[in-house]
Amino acid sequence: MHTSLPDFDMPGDEQVHLAAESFRLLADPTRIKVLWALLQGESSVACLAELAGAAPAAVSQHLAKLRLAGLVKGRREGTYIYYSAANNHVRGLLSQALFHADHLDRDIPGDPASEHAEPHHPAARQE
Repeated sequence: MHTSLPDFDMPGDEQVHLAAESFRLLADPTRIKVLWALLQGESSVACLAELAGAAPAAVSQHLAKLRLAGLVKGRREGTYIYYSAANNHVRGLLSQALFHADHLDRDIPGDPASEHAEPHHPAARQE
């Protein structure tokens, strides 16, 4: 039935696997907090740990997994590594997930034409 639709295009197995892996890695509150903080700007493990309310060692482990998944990147400066979100795709993923969660929490219809249909956007950090 679906294959008779002119615009139907099932994603490939590898694409589906990689998307599922990204969602799996995002399925952790600490990782979401860390990524959200990184969308505000570059940060160190210690700062991210404080923002996320987690131990630096735990945040470091989360960052290692997020880095392997291509969701964050690191920049070494002396003995410190400063992390940032890998690209704007991360911003889109988190914005949509938080937008969806906000709608579920406040029982707002999911209609994109509704007056509340504003994805959650982090403010740009002023330096």
